[in-house]
Amino acid sequence: MGATPKLVPDVSQRKIDIIYSFTGAELLLFGAILYPGGRLPTDRADIIVVLRGPSEPITIRKKERLAGIWVNRHSARFETVPSYFAVAASAPLKDLVDDWTATVYELGMETLQLSPASGNSSEEIADFEQGLLDLRRRAGLYVESEHGVEITEGVLYRARLPLPARVPVGTYVAQTFLVQNGNVIAEARREITIDKSGFERFVYVAAQRSSFLYGLTAVLIAVALGWLAGVIFRRK
Repeated sequence: MGATPKLVPDVSQRKIDIIYSFTGAELLLFGAILYPGGRLPTDRADIIVVLRGPSEPITIRKKERLAGIWVNRHSARFETVPSYFAVAASAPLKDLVDDWTATVYELGMETLQLSPASGNSSEEIADFEQGLLDLRRRAGLYVESEHGVEITEGVLYRARLPLPARVPVGTYVAQTFLVQNGNVIAEARREITIDKSGFERFVYVAAQRSSFLYGLTAVLIAVALGWLAGVIFRRK
């Protein structure tokens, strides 16, 4: 095909503010594929988009019933777990790239490099990884859409990715991959900031900077509300 095509991506929002009434959002990733000379290739090109939140360390615990009581018996720690992860493509991923390419670019939940950091066996690590993925999927924090990317006239593309109400804050990276004949031939990225605003930001910052005072304040407020409710009911 000669010179390499170029991706020109963009997103509908570069910054998303979370306020008290935030119930979730839908982020639109769109853009264009610029081919050398403006000529479309004879072989079809596909698009894969990935939206990834900041990574964090997580310890997963597994409960077991012991003497009639549920207790934590086993655990595993992972150092690089994306707080949010979504991938959408113009066709099923297995039809676009092989396992090696998917692993290199982390195209799909099953290819995420979570960096296990505990002494568990490989079988235990695999079980904990699957449990973690299932939990994140049910919470709406991990999403896969096989036909989530629309390509118009072989040039323009767009994809819509859901952000749940409890989406974590931080800097997100939106990656776009142009795939042809099983190979990634172009890549581009954009950053998106998700942050709390108003009273939610005040509470979040207070909890991060002074967790002890935040916890003490929360307890005092709960006690005060309980006392006030008691006074009101006694008057009735």
